[in-house]
Amino acid sequence: MNLFKREMKANLKSLIIWSIGVIFMVVSGMGKYSSLEGTGQSMNALMADMPKSLQAIMGTGSLDLSTPIGYYGVLFLYLAVMGAIHAVILGSTIIAKEERDKTVEFLLVKPVSRSRMITSKLLAALVNVVIFNAVTFASSVGMLQRYAEGENVTGDISLLVAGMFILQLIFLVIGTAIAAVFKNAKKATSLATGILLILFILSIAIDLTEKLDGLKFLTPFKYFDAKLVLEEGGFEPFYLALSTFLVLGLTIVTFVFYRKRDMNI
Repeated sequence: MNLFKREMKANLKSLIIWSIGVIFMVVSGMGKYSSLEGTGQSMNALMADMPKSLQAIMGTGSLDLSTPIGYYGVLFLYLAVMGAIHAVILGSTIIAKEERDKTVEFLLVKPVSRSRMITSKLLAALVNVVIFNAVTFASSVGMLQRYAEGENVTGDISLLVAGMFILQLIFLVIGTAIAAVFKNAKKATSLATGILLILFILSIAIDLTEKLDGLKFLTPFKYFDAKLVLEEGGFEPFYLALSTFLVLGLTIVTFVFYRKRDMNI
């Protein structure tokens, strides 16, 4: 039995739906840019006059909405949230679904160690995230080049999508770790998505007041903020190191607790 192929097949329908969703988000989002293209500066002025709370929710900040990449930076916030939701749900369900669907006994009677089981599941989840990320990148480059007027925006998009990929990995292993530790498999996904929502709200709160700037390290949504990535042309080493620590640490947690847990058959 090839567990990797089994997991890929089991998640294929979900991956197709999510991929269609992200393509629609990119196409519809950049389609709105075409209607605003001639009023870019007035749009910047309008956004500047908006309440800071609304600017934080929309993710505008200092981005120049008169340029395709600036407008995409606003759209990117929602793409990142979409990618994070997909990753955290995938991570939690790919671990917990055997107990939820009462198929864990089928796996346990096979001559396969738990380490191999979890490795196959994690590899399948990683491939799903890579495909989702690739679809986001391809659709983003395709749409932005239509409005870039010869300007090469591939480099900026590559940076943003790379940041999104690391964000997805963080939430993927948050989901797997929660599912491995939490005994109630049916509630693992709800808990994982609840944590994601709290971290997203915290990222918005940080944008609302400078008093919370010191809490940026608590929410991965601030690690690869579109405004900072586009302005600095790269990632902050501290957040890259922190992301690496989180991914490795939570992966270890997933392995350790999954191998030790009592399965509900």
